[in-house]
Amino acid sequence: MADDDVVQDEGKKSGMLKWIIIIVVLAGLGVGGYFGYTMFFAASDDQAASEEMAEGEGAGKALENLEGMLVPLPVFLVNLADPLGRRYLKLGIEVEVRDVPAQEALVKYEAKIKDTLLLLLSSKTYDGLASIKAKVELKQEIADRLNQIIGKGSVLRVYITEMVVQ
Repeated sequence: MADDDVVQDEGKKSGMLKWIIIIVVLAGLGVGGYFGYTMFFAASDDQAASEEMAEGEGAGKALENLEGMLVPLPVFLVNLADPLGRRYLKLGIEVEVRDVPAQEALVKYEAKIKDTLLLLLSSKTYDGLASIKAKVELKQEIADRLNQIIGKGSVLRVYITEMVVQ
C-alpha cells in the first residue's frame, strides 16, 4: 500500500515535469517565431528605402503642395537590356504638369519625349526594375528627362498607371 502511494507521487511529479518542459519549449518557439518575423517579414528593405526617399526629397516637398493637370502619355512597350533579350516592359504613365503651357509643350515635343523615354526604358534590366526603390527612381528619372525637354519645374510628378515586366 505504501508502495502504491510512492508510485502515484512519482507519476504526478513526472507529469508535472512534462508540462513544465512543454511550456518552456513553446515559449522558446514563440520567441524564436517573433524574432524571425521581425527580422525577415515585418519591414522589408524596399519599403524602408522608398520611405527614406520620400522623406529625403527636399525639392520634392515644395512640389507636393502644388496641384497640376494630369496628362496621359502613350503606353511604352520596349525590350529590356537583359543578356538574353527575351524580356520586355510595358509602361503606362501619366504626368502631372504645372500649367497649360507645360501641357501644350508635352504635345508639341511628343516625338522628343517618346524618343527620350524609349531610350531610357530600353536601357533598364529586369533586375533593375524589380524593387520598389528602383520604380521610385525610374519615376524620378522620367520626371527629370521630361523637365529637360519642356522646361525646368514644369513636371510636378510622374504616375505609373500600368507596368508589366515579362
